[in-house]
Amino acid sequence: MTHDGLLLIDKESGGTSHDVVQQARRIVGQKKIGHCGTLDPDATGLLVLTLGRATRLTRFLIRAPKVYEGVVRLGITTDTYDASGEVVAEAPLDGVDDAAIQRAMSGFVGDYEQTTPPYSAKKIQGKRYYQLAREGREVPRDTKVVSVFEFSPAGPLEEGRVPFVLGCSSGTYARSLAHELGGRLGCGGHLSALRRTRVGSFRLEDAVDLQELGRAVEGGELPDEAWIPFDLIPLPFSELEVDPHQERRLLHGQTVLVREFPAEEGDWVKLVNARRQFLAVGVVVERFGERGVVVIQPKNVFRS
Repeated sequence: MTHDGLLLIDKESGGTSHDVVQQARRIVGQKKIGHCGTLDPDATGLLVLTLGRATRLTRFLIRAPKVYEGVVRLGITTDTYDASGEVVAEAPLDGVDDAAIQRAMSGFVGDYEQTTPPYSAKKIQGKRYYQLAREGREVPRDTKVVSVFEFSPAGPLEEGRVPFVLGCSSGTYARSLAHELGGRLGCGGHLSALRRTRVGSFRLEDAVDLQELGRAVEGGELPDEAWIPFDLIPLPFSELEVDPHQERRLLHGQTVLVREFPAEEGDWVKLVNARRQFLAVGVVVERFGERGVVVIQPKNVFRS
């Protein structure tokens, strides 16, 4: 049986996100499984898996903002910016207190240009950055603008360690934040621990680990709390219910005209029928008139 939907998995430390996907494929007995946002091997927490038709929604779901809990270790800098790397520098925490940490963390909130860590999975000419770094070759120093919604201490500084909460846009490197925080405080630092607690509207408390998934599948079903059927998948844009005539047009890949729909040209739309079946994802290709008339072109049709 092929499953279409999302599985919320609580990833353990030590394996890659791809490892989790591979194990889920074996447990569920289904090859078509992907994920919506990588976690580093040492990181734990929420990994959103896409199954069956839902794999075609990855490009929309992967852009959802993320929330993390973690620990920064100040005074010790590593080459990977996290605890798995080699120590490259140590420094005393002279003058570093809770107030200074709070000020430094708040300085990251907003949009800022972040440097990609040298030991990352980003590729250049078919090679990942971490492969170049391990070979002792020069790694490009690229930057990109990311958004940080919250970066604040979750407790006091103790033995060089600061617990924190981070809310950020997709693609933000928590390791780079920890490294740069240490730089701003003048003592260096690295990411000691990281756990993802939210991806968009999806929550870690609803997730199951792979062992729990295995037990549920052995019992003949997917775990209710961690399974989101295809028709119920929330997407980060408006939803529109179409009538039977519009449904027929959509299923043939034809545009539909909708009156008084609050959307602008270029906006994405989730299209459902009166039975709440998920029909397609479309995009507004034209808007005209004062009454908000829009033309929607289906881009991904999921039913025939």
